[in-house]
Amino acid sequence: MPKLKTSRAAAKRFKVTGTGKLKRMKAGKQHILTKKSHKTKRNLRKATMMDPSNEKNMKKILPYL
Repeated sequence: MPKLKTSRAAAKRFKVTGTGKLKRMKAGKQHILTKKSHKTKRNLRKATMMDPSNEKNMKKILPYL
């Protein structure tokens, strides 16, 4: 059985927590920030967990995390 390749793009975007869940940053904090409220921008700074419906696919492209 050959070695599995990790998707480098995904490896840079996701981290695994101690319980095995995937942690990601929220989208929408790169540009066009003037129309967003201070509260919205503050909440976009925080990390969040990957949705369980996507987690199975992400574990497949991140075999060694």
